[in-house]
Amino acid sequence: MEPFIHGIILALGLILPLGVQNVFVFNQGATQKKFTYALPSVITAGICDTLLITMAVAGVSIIILHIEWLRTLMFIVGFFFLSYMGWLMWKDTPKLNNHPESFTPSKQILFAASVSLFNPHAIMDTIGLIGTSSLVYSGVDKWIFSIACILVSWVWFFSLAITGKKIGQIDTNGKLLKRINQISAFIIWGMAVYLGSQLFLTSD
Repeated sequence: MEPFIHGIILALGLILPLGVQNVFVFNQGATQKKFTYALPSVITAGICDTLLITMAVAGVSIIILHIEWLRTLMFIVGFFFLSYMGWLMWKDTPKLNNHPESFTPSKQILFAASVSLFNPHAIMDTIGLIGTSSLVYSGVDKWIFSIACILVSWVWFFSLAITGKKIGQIDTNGKLLKRINQISAFIIWGMAVYLGSQLFLTSD
């Protein structure tokens, strides 16, 4: 039971803060005409998190955390990636009620995968924290810890899309979603600044 509870608490702590991935899934729930139309983004985000968590628990964390040039590259890419995504989030104006510009299933999959797998900040969190935390467990306990983390991700993404759908039905003019995007942009820029600061610290 301890590995399961540990996995749930750790995964919740990592996934709760607003980020590009969370905001995108939330917005798809809010802007698509039906909840089922947002499922491509939900499922893609869940699969990507499952992949990252599995790789982290499998020991990829040890490799990445000990390759200095790879860590530096991730910090550089992460800084520019998050800065750009923050800008897109800031200027984005949500389109409600199945607007013609709503994301198609293929675009949802592509965008959800990119913000999940090409976000170095999320990768470092997953690999650095979940991966290293899993080292205290072995055998069945490690599997239980991993399943708990994965379960939290899937439940969270479905909950985000459902919440987005409910808010989208209330916020018919999109003003609230616009404010959420702007707040998210500041949080994302904060992550970018953090990665930039880590780059300078590791170079000292």
